[in-house]
Amino acid sequence: MSPSPAATTAREVALQVCRDVFGASPRGAREALDYRLRKTSLDPRDRAFATELAYGAIKMRRYLDFELQPYVGERTQPLPQPIAEILRLGTYQLRLMSGVEAYAAVSESVGLARKYGHKGTAGLVNAVLRKISIEPPREADLPTRASLPTWVVAHWRERFGEERLDAIVAGINGAAPAGLCVDERRTTRAEAQQALADAQIATTPSAFARDVLVLDPGASAAEVERLAQYRWHLHAEAAAFPVDILDPQPGMRIVELCCGRGNKTLQIASRTGDAGTVLAVDDDANKIAQCTARLKAAGIGSVALVTADATTLRATGEDDAVLLDAPCSGLGILGRQPEARWRKRPDDPERMAELQRALLGAASRCVKPGGVLVYAVCSTDRREGEDVIEGFLAAHDGFARDAIAPRYAPFLSAAGDVLVPPGIDGRDGFFVARLTRSLS
Repeated sequence: MSPSPAATTAREVALQVCRDVFGASPRGAREALDYRLRKTSLDPRDRAFATELAYGAIKMRRYLDFELQPYVGERTQPLPQPIAEILRLGTYQLRLMSGVEAYAAVSESVGLARKYGHKGTAGLVNAVLRKISIEPPREADLPTRASLPTWVVAHWRERFGEERLDAIVAGINGAAPAGLCVDERRTTRAEAQQALADAQIATTPSAFARDVLVLDPGASAAEVERLAQYRWHLHAEAAAFPVDILDPQPGMRIVELCCGRGNKTLQIASRTGDAGTVLAVDDDANKIAQCTARLKAAGIGSVALVTADATTLRATGEDDAVLLDAPCSGLGILGRQPEARWRKRPDDPERMAELQRALLGAASRCVKPGGVLVYAVCSTDRREGEDVIEGFLAAHDGFARDAIAPRYAPFLSAAGDVLVPPGIDGRDGFFVARLTRSLS
């Protein structure tokens, strides 16, 4: 992180987060925010303000620059980064943030410009933001208004149709609701919902994954974690669909490739009652270490963890069920990671598909005759979804698509795969296919 002094106000925290995310050594927004908030003594209200402002200004960067362009676009010298970020933050407060007085947005921004610049930059910020505060927003096309790369909006339009595009964009730019996955060894979903309601935290049961509760907007994910006592773990609703579709049962031999930090590993162990045999594999030793710690803390003993390149895994073809939650472009989770939209490239899906094909081939070698293979990506690009599956099936006569539970009908494609649109009802975008290996 940049060696800035500890912030004294919520607006200064937001400024430092934006500088971290878009600085010379870019950081993730969540990592930067957590770091900056740890160095302050802000009360909960100011911490929430800092979070909304930082995340909003990061998401809406394209639109904010569009609004600022008439006032700063003709400068012969580029603005220093702190001043440019202060202008974006001020414009976000004036244009997109409710409950903020224009006077406060301008005066506080000017104060930051004086602290991080000089008298001249403070005067510039004052002049620009005063003009924005009294002039109407400029007319803009949808990608600019939504502050998204044009190619991403074009992808969603082609994939989901014009009629759903506005809802997708609104959801992506809204607050991404958190969810939790219940550990069925320790409690039921109804009991978990009641325990949270007793703590004044409202939730809604997922209509799809039987072990998931979706937190109402405004619920504190940190408080939900504090109350968990290993009865549940935070897990976004759509991210729980792959394990639900896999439907692991007690006594099964299961392989999970690309297990990461273990969210789906915990869900698998819950579904089996810790009475199966699970091999979880990832090539990131740090993630395996985190997964190991989480499983130990939860008292789970049925999982063996391996740090390895899954494409080179030696398989015996004796496993009942295999889950591959493959690395992908992440186009389905742009709403959950504020900075992600600015770090994606149009060729990411094709680049990732090469790895996905190799991983799917490796996963298939684990499946016994009659066994199940679930492939999932948090992307909605067909190059990472249907194209990978169709290519695999064309080269593997022993596999075929298997029927997915009727409750997933709202998301089923013509071919029978699950395709979840991003943003709608707050969900992440996902593609999930369920395959079976023939007995002969």
